[in-house]
Amino acid sequence: MRRLALAISAISVLATALPGVAEAQSRERPDGRDRNERPGAEGQDQERARPRPLAPLRRQANVGPCPFVKILYDAARYVELENNQASASAVGYTGEIEGVSAGCSYQGDEPITVDFNVLFNLGRGPQAQGDQRTYRYWVAVTERNRAILSKEYFDLPVNFDGQQTAQIEQQQRVVIPRAEATTSGGNFEILIGFDVTPEMAAFNRTGSRFRPQAGVGGAQ
Repeated sequence: MRRLALAISAISVLATALPGVAEAQSRERPDGRDRNERPGAEGQDQERARPRPLAPLRRQANVGPCPFVKILYDAARYVELENNQASASAVGYTGEIEGVSAGCSYQGDEPITVDFNVLFNLGRGPQAQGDQRTYRYWVAVTERNRAILSKEYFDLPVNFDGQQTAQIEQQQRVVIPRAEATTSGGNFEILIGFDVTPEMAAFNRTGSRFRPQAGVGGAQ
């Protein structure tokens, strides 16, 4: 419900030297009419047309914390290596999940709705064939530090348009049912990662990496 915010200011007039002038000023308006005079139709129209400041809508707080949203380290990067050779000359397509921002909402016994943005940096190395590539990534909901509750895969089509790198942001939404009203969002985690091969995961696990501009740089 919108409520008008009315700002009321109290002005004290001290007029000891010229009480008559002060009394006249208190009665008169800037247009010369008496303040006690009722405005005519024109004045009423002007009053109705005058914009009223609106107070900002209140945002209701959640009944508990939001789920943790994380990037899985082993799947945070996607690096194609020809013949599994860890050298810049062997790099094909690359990808890196640069970051994620998220927020959630839930009240009473409602399910937890989590909206988040994922930022991807993609690249083409010397072994990349073509200007287009469809990457694949997944989003998993887990019971915190326990089992996976759900996992969904998404396609990420990229057109490099003649460039070596591209940056894409995708928006996603996850809805998590709750067994009861006392179930907190802190009991859940949302994990994000590329759909990588075991070899890619092992390469990521070593801490080695090729940035998206690997086509013009070396291993880092």
